[in-house]
Amino acid sequence: MAQRYAATDAPAFGGSRGGVVTDFDTHAGLGYVSDDSGNVYLLHCTSIADESRDIAVGQRVEFSTVIRFGRAEAAKVEKI
Repeated sequence: MAQRYAATDAPAFGGSRGGVVTDFDTHAGLGYVSDDSGNVYLLHCTSIADESRDIAVGQRVEFSTVIRFGRAEAAKVEKI
């Protein structure tokens, strides 16, 4: 069964925030990160700051958000 990914309706605002990677499919390069307030954001592998294109589920991160296709997504995701 294929994983289905979609953007979320999570709020976008300036500045960085902390969170945790809750799901990531290395093959697809897509996953989700949940911020400390419980909002969930789509995560694309090209948004990982160290350019590794892979990140572990459970990894603590800091990130900002951008609006793509009318939805907030994680951007500039840094592993901490």
